[in-house]
Amino acid sequence: MPLLEIENIICRIEEKELLSGLTLSMERGEVHALLGPNGAGKSTLAYTIMGCEGCAVHAGKICFDHRVINALAIHERARLGITLAWQEPVRFEGISIRDYLTVKRPGIDPCDCLKRVGLAPEAFLHRMLDASLSGGERKRIELASVLALNPRLAILDEPDSGIDMLSAQDILNVIAEFRKNGASVLLITHKEQIVEIADNASLLCRGRIVCTGNPAKVVAYYQSKSGSVCEEEACLYV
Repeated sequence: MPLLEIENIICRIEEKELLSGLTLSMERGEVHALLGPNGAGKSTLAYTIMGCEGCAVHAGKICFDHRVINALAIHERARLGITLAWQEPVRFEGISIRDYLTVKRPGIDPCDCLKRVGLAPEAFLHRMLDASLSGGERKRIELASVLALNPRLAILDEPDSGIDMLSAQDILNVIAEFRKNGASVLLITHKEQIVEIADNASLLCRGRIVCTGNPAKVVAYYQSKSGSVCEEEACLYV
């Protein structure tokens, strides 16, 4: 049975409709990649699933483990096992990396968490979360924190543009760690070479799914459209 079921949701922000009757389903342990051009609604979908402020569902429903979560606050969804790694890592200044990884998480081994994202514990455990860290280091530390939560659903939201914080191989390694824990992963990415390792993929444009199914076929469909993907009217299964 699906872990996450999204049925015909509509999301408006300041009267602008950003998600338009979007439907998506994910099984337990599934890695589902989400592709789409800038402004397609990918991050809006991530924030709506997480329950971020300003991203309420105006119609339709989101079910997690057979429970409708439309009205739940972000901390309530987190307690159910939903976690979001943001496009830009959240900045906590003046706290050690060790404390950041272990706060309210008794029994967590911070050294193991850092190793799982490719960071040497002896070099980072006692450093502070501050401007001395690179963007890539901050992102790895954030992902170590997400792994420490042992989520049931991890939403990984990559930036659409700008300097990549992690390489494709780094992301593949992190996804493998989530798989080991049995977590489902919703991967929002612009790296087409990563999409093909997912179990399923969907193509999003103008707030709706226009193509879903086999990852390699979804990527091929996206590439074949040469920027005209948003002109499609129906959801295709490939």
